Amino acid sequence: MEVPEIVQRGLDAKLIAIDADQKSVSYRAQNKKYRLSDPEEIVRAGAYVALILDYGYPADQLDIEFPVPHRVPSLTADIVVFKDRARKTPYIVVECKREEASKGELDQAVEQGFGYANSLKAEFMWMTSGIRNDYFKVAGFGGMERAENREPDIPRFGKADVAAARFTKGGVNGFELKVVQETELTRKFKQAHDALWAGGKRNPAEAFDELDKLIFCKIWDERAPRKPGEPYDFQVFKSDRDKGDDLKRRVQAIYEQGRAKDKEVFQDDIRLSNAELQTVVGYLADTNLSETDLDSKGRAFETFMTGFFRGEFGQYFTPRNIVKFIVDALPITNESAVIDTSCGSGGFLLHALDKVRRQADAMAEDGYFTKGDRQHWKHWHDFAENNLYGIEISEGIARTAKMNMIIHDDGHTNVISHDGLESIDAMRLATGNQGFIPETFDFIITNPPFGSKVKLAEKSYLQNYDLGRKDIDWVDAKMNNVRVVQKDAGNGEVIRLTFTEKNRDQQTTEVLFIEQCHRFLKPGGYMAMVIPDSILTNSSMQYVRNWIEEHWRIVSVVSLPQFAFAANGAGVKSSVLFLKKYDAKTTAAIQRIKEQAQDKLHDAKDGGNALEKLIAEKKLVLKRGDAECQRIDAEMIAKAEALSEQGTLTPAIRKALKAEAEAAKTKHMETDAFAQWKADTNDDYNERIENLREALNDKYLAEVKARVSDYEIYMAIAEDIGYDATGRPTATNELEAVAGELSRFIAHIEAGATHPFV
Repeated sequence: MEVPEIVQRGLDAKLIAIDADQKSVSYRAQNKKYRLSDPEEIVRAGAYVALILDYGYPADQLDIEFPVPHRVPSLTADIVVFKDRARKTPYIVVECKREEASKGELDQAVEQGFGYANSLKAEFMWMTSGIRNDYFKVAGFGGMERAENREPDIPRFGKADVAAARFTKGGVNGFELKVVQETELTRKFKQAHDALWAGGKRNPAEAFDELDKLIFCKIWDERAPRKPGEPYDFQVFKSDRDKGDDLKRRVQAIYEQGRAKDKEVFQDDIRLSNAELQTVVGYLADTNLSETDLDSKGRAFETFMTGFFRGEFGQYFTPRNIVKFIVDALPITNESAVIDTSCGSGGFLLHALDKVRRQADAMAEDGYFTKGDRQHWKHWHDFAENNLYGIEISEGIARTAKMNMIIHDDGHTNVISHDGLESIDAMRLATGNQGFIPETFDFIITNPPFGSKVKLAEKSYLQNYDLGRKDIDWVDAKMNNVRVVQKDAGNGEVIRLTFTEKNRDQQTTEVLFIEQCHRFLKPGGYMAMVIPDSILTNSSMQYVRNWIEEHWRIVSVVSLPQFAFAANGAGVKSSVLFLKKYDAKTTAAIQRIKEQAQDKLHDAKDGGNALEKLIAEKKLVLKRGDAECQRIDAEMIAKAEALSEQGTLTPAIRKALKAEAEAAKTKHMETDAFAQWKADTNDDYNERIENLREALNDKYLAEVKARVSDYEIYMAIAEDIGYDATGRPTATNELEAVAGELSRFIAHIEAGATHPFV
């Protein structure tokens, strides 16, 4: 059983005892014992210990399960603190609830606590679940008052009143913020979100967004400079009895500081009522997010996000196993510039940061520096602050990514809310972030949205993409003399491409991101992208594959199972594509080789010329018609020649003969026999033309292959990736082994090996 820190302190101080089998807890001063199978009991044990060790109350002035008069005889208060050792004058009533209790249960517990306090004539009431704490003064207020009698705390022993604020810097005249465990922090995040969601009264996404804003405020408040004893702003003050207006002003002031730093992300105001704000602050106020273990708070936030980013929001979240596989396979170091052009909740960026942190830890173990010292910290923190970049089109999700980065100790400053397909210059101008520059990044790790369409009528930038233009087969372009895009090759020369000058009406985002990522990367940089298998297999996507082979070395294709994204609400069969960017000279050379091969084969007697003759022959045969049509034409010609020899062929007669023949042919063309001949003729010629086109393309591919350097590609099929279609963990994760092999493969490529596994 995981024992909370406050309970452990009570065990160490021998105030309480837990049986060896961990089934019961004993309260020594009261000589009472209760079963831990009741989830409220561990919470009560923590509150009991806190009253003694933190608030200073003598153990003999507390009672457990104290009977409440004027109520049903079986009802008892969880804990009662008395003013006197004789335990005649109740002072504080404590109502405890299980850690997982919902907002509704906790609100009901407040009412229950008030009922007990009023019956016992106690002055104060404390409701706690260990996760959420509410404090009230009961005496001197109306029985239904719940706002103006809210307190920041309960009085300490020997104090007549409550301090102005509970949490202060260094704990001077108050309490310092506490470091919490992963499970407790996860519950805090979830319960705060559920309280804002309110069972459907607010959209879950909106609730998540509002919670994000407040977590930001909480962390900024912790980092603000303070003298010992100065109170933190992110908590309920005694002065907040005016229905929370002061609290709202303080939190809004913190938020405005964040807005000044990240104006492109923090555009929306905090949209919470005073009561909602007090509730969320109640969940988070006592926690020191800055000092809580980095891995623990990171996992807590990720666990919370994993539960949220499913279904409707699955597109913003890539499963951890896939993210880890991609990052582990790539040689990212603290000197690498890394970007995710569709960063969603920031998973790829965080795993890249964690990889560099682990490298720093390993270097510390090897003696390069001491773990925890400034050099160790700078090794990974400078990477986080200066080398990690993310773009997310959704402002709310971008805020989540920033939150995720801050939880992991920063690196958030280069996450922007912007359309990742906009021109990079426009992106830099709009956000003011000067780090977004073409050809500056070493690695791109991303999972772009699938299936979304960018329409030219809505996004004019589509016309600036090669893959935003209509493609044309090179044979058709040559045969029909179609005007295609020409690329400047320098020295006054151009290279013909297989794109027309006409723009597409629309293009899918996953295709455009392949080209946009190419713009961001340095020559020699790597991109790892999750893509739908349609890009790899559909015949209609051949032009995309052609563009890829001209601009990238294909490093690896790793096939993922059909269910890889099912738990996040997506069922598209996908793979991870690893590419290494060619420099401009290499791309131009490949394109020139293709152009020269096209010219050579088109001009060849058995190539383009033969195809043109066959197409012309088809048109002629179809124009002449079948044997009956030819007979009618021959008969018409014979009659005309006979009349001409007789000297009686006049223009009118010639015209009449032609009309008669055309009428006869038209009538014949309506017959089934002619329709069958025409279909058979078309099929025959089309097959011959297609065979010749295929032969021409085969020769073209062979010509290109003979002149372009061949290389090996690492291919893998991962069937078990560590979880099933529902997201439940499985025993095996084949991606771990694939990552190791692919990492070695890439290392061989970087070392210049032509055949990495030979």
